[in-house]
Amino acid sequence: MLKSLARRPFAKPIGLCTVARRYAHAPVPFNWEDPLSSASLFTEEELAIQETARAYCQERMLPRVLDAYRDEHYDRTILTEMGELGLLGATIKGYGCAGVSSVASGLITREVERVDSGYRSGMSVQSSLVMGGIDEFGTPEQKEKYIPALAKGKMLGCFGLTEPNHGSDPGSMESVAKPHPTKPGYFSLSGSKTWITNSPIAELMLVWAKLKETGRIHGFLIEREKCPPGTLETPPLKNKNGLRASITGMIQLDECPVPKENMFPDVEGLKGPFSCLNSARFGIAWGVMGALEDCIARARTYALERRQFKNNPIAKYQLVQKKLSDAVTDASYGILAATQVGRLKDEGTLAPEMISMIKRQNCDRALVNARILQEVFGGNAVSDEYGIGRHVANLFVTQTYEVRSSLGNAHNENSD
Repeated sequence: MLKSLARRPFAKPIGLCTVARRYAHAPVPFNWEDPLSSASLFTEEELAIQETARAYCQERMLPRVLDAYRDEHYDRTILTEMGELGLLGATIKGYGCAGVSSVASGLITREVERVDSGYRSGMSVQSSLVMGGIDEFGTPEQKEKYIPALAKGKMLGCFGLTEPNHGSDPGSMESVAKPHPTKPGYFSLSGSKTWITNSPIAELMLVWAKLKETGRIHGFLIEREKCPPGTLETPPLKNKNGLRASITGMIQLDECPVPKENMFPDVEGLKGPFSCLNSARFGIAWGVMGALEDCIARARTYALERRQFKNNPIAKYQLVQKKLSDAVTDASYGILAATQVGRLKDEGTLAPEMISMIKRQNCDRALVNARILQEVFGGNAVSDEYGIGRHVANLFVTQTYEVRSSLGNAHNENSD
C-alpha cells in the first residue's frame, strides 16, 4: 500500500490564499453566543423550555436583581412565579411537575444564573435538594403531601446539612435525633445548621441528623408551623460579600418534636444527602456557565462601545480579544460537557464522579474567566451597574462551596 501511494503523483499544493478564501466563504457564520452549536444537540422541547425560562428571567428577574443585591433582599414571590411556569423540580414526574429531561432542567438553571447565582441558589435548593430528596427517598404520603405545594412555590423549602463545626465534613455532624421523652411517636431533634439557603423564610426544612441509638444519619422533614415556640430558630446571616440576592441563615433546633412519619424510612448514612447534592451540583455545572455567558456578553458590549487610543473601540486590541476568546471557549466546552453528562444521567449510565468533574471544572473556569473579563471594564468594573463585579463575587462563593465541599465528600463517600 505504501509503495503504491509513493508512485502516485501528488496534487498541486493548496496555497494559503486559497485556504483563506474557503474559510471566508464558509456556509455557516460563526455565532459567538453558541460557538460550537450546542443548541443543535437539544430537542425542540428543550429549546422551547429554555426560551420560556430565558424570557421569564430577562423580563421578570433581571429588573429586580440590582436592588436585591444592594439591599440583600430575596423576593419570595420569585419561587411562586417559577412554580407557575413549571420551572421547579422540573425533572420530577407527577405531583404537578413537568417531568422534563435533565438537559432541559440544566437549561433552566443556566438561564436563572445568567441573571444571578443567588437566584439560582434559591431555585436549586427548592428543586434539587428538597423536592428531589423527597421524590427519591420520601414515602408516598410524604410525596403527595409536600411535592405539589413545593412545585407551585406555595411552600418554600430548605436543606439542612452543613454545621458550624463541620462544613465540609458532614459525617461528623453533631445534630442528633432521639425518641421524644413526652410525645410518643415523635423524635426530638437538637443541633445547629449554618449557611442554609432559604432557612429564614422556609416553611419546610429537610434536616439531616444522627439517630442517637445507631449513630446513623437520617433525613427529617420539619414543618415550621408545627414546631412549638423555642424549639426552632432560623436567624439570617447578613452582610455577605456574595449571593446577596438570596437569603441565607441558620437552623437551630432545641428538642424540636418531629413525627416519626416525617423521617425518610429507607435511606441512612451519607447516601441520602449526597444523592440530593449530586442533583444540585449537576444544575450548578450548567448555572455557572450561564453566569459566565452573561459576563462575556457584558464585556463584549462594553469593549465595542468603549473607545480609546485615537477613538478606537478597545475590542480592536488583541489583549481584549484574547480575554473574550478564552472565555467563549471555556463556556462552550462547559456546556458540551454538561449536555453529555445530562444525557448519560437520563440513560441511567451516569457515574457520580462525572458530575464532580463538570461541576469542579465549570465552577473553576467560570470564576477565572469572569475575573479576567472584569479587567476589560477598567475602573468601571467597580460600579455595580455594570454587573460584572456581582457575577465575580457570586462565582467566588459558588466555586468555594462547590470545590471545597468535594474534598470532604470524597473522604466521606469512601469511609461511610
